[in-house]
Amino acid sequence: MALSLILSAQVAPAQEDLRALALDIFSPLPSTLPAVANNPLTPDKIALGKALFFDPRISASGVFSCNSCHNLATGGDDNLETSIGHGWQKGPRNAPTVLNAVFNGAQFWDGRAPDLAAQAKGPVQAGVEMANTPENVVATLKSMPQYQDWFRASFPKETDPVTFDNFARAIEAYEATLLTPSPFDAWLNGDDAALSDQQVAGLQLFIDSGCAACHSGINLGGQEYYPFGLIEKPGAEVLPEGDKGRFAVTETVDDEYVFRAAPLRNIAVTAPYFHSGKVWDLKVAVEIMASSQLGTDLTVEEAEGIVAFLGSLTGTLPEVVYPVLPAETAATPRPSGEISVE
Repeated sequence: MALSLILSAQVAPAQEDLRALALDIFSPLPSTLPAVANNPLTPDKIALGKALFFDPRISASGVFSCNSCHNLATGGDDNLETSIGHGWQKGPRNAPTVLNAVFNGAQFWDGRAPDLAAQAKGPVQAGVEMANTPENVVATLKSMPQYQDWFRASFPKETDPVTFDNFARAIEAYEATLLTPSPFDAWLNGDDAALSDQQVAGLQLFIDSGCAACHSGINLGGQEYYPFGLIEKPGAEVLPEGDKGRFAVTETVDDEYVFRAAPLRNIAVTAPYFHSGKVWDLKVAVEIMASSQLGTDLTVEEAEGIVAFLGSLTGTLPEVVYPVLPAETAATPRPSGEISVE
């Protein structure tokens, strides 16, 4: 028997054993759109949400859209340390990717939004992001007849469908379509050739070293909260002392420097890393997590293997065609770049 056939015969059972283990820890992306609680997905609502996602007029300045900080062309984030918003102000945290975010247990690094609809409302009203108000958003949308038609089609049972809540539900519906099936999904579904030998070895190490304890499930994270620095606290250059994470939401001492475990899908294309956005190299980020969360010093080969596995999580984005947005009218509120001082 040829050596290649002998090796194939040896590798196949090993992959099957690893796949069985992996399927107990992770899940492949579904082949259909997920159901969203209290927000049935319809083609009209998804199309409306897409328009709103790309429309900069929902910001006070008329400059920033959802896509500004969650750019679908660059991994669903903005590839900045922290986002730049209204009046070119710098935000406090790194923008997470919007891709596959529908599968997160909660949104934002501190989990303060329970779902994507709640998340969509936050940046619109944040003074350092879009700096708008719900009332002005609704007035803007009602000033354009095309938007009124789209809201009626999306929420046909409502007499006054153009509301801030429905604005958020529409964006949630569109974001639920932003799924990126990856080579790892193909491998989980039985395709041995989907991952390289180095990626398979990296997956085994990812599980064996304890990474999967926090980064599990369909999004390889995004569900639970953990202290950053469980074993050894990183320095202030990575973990700024002024940002105490989930403590700001719960005001519980035990939640100081606790953050939601980052979902790892598309992680290879969403640098920089961590809530602070201070680390630009994925291998360095892996090494920091190993030492701070697991108390482990990885060898160069081990770190490179895990990075190779993480590369298999880079998926294919659905084709995105930029929408043609409704025309403004004389009643459309005019943009303002004024920064309010509280």
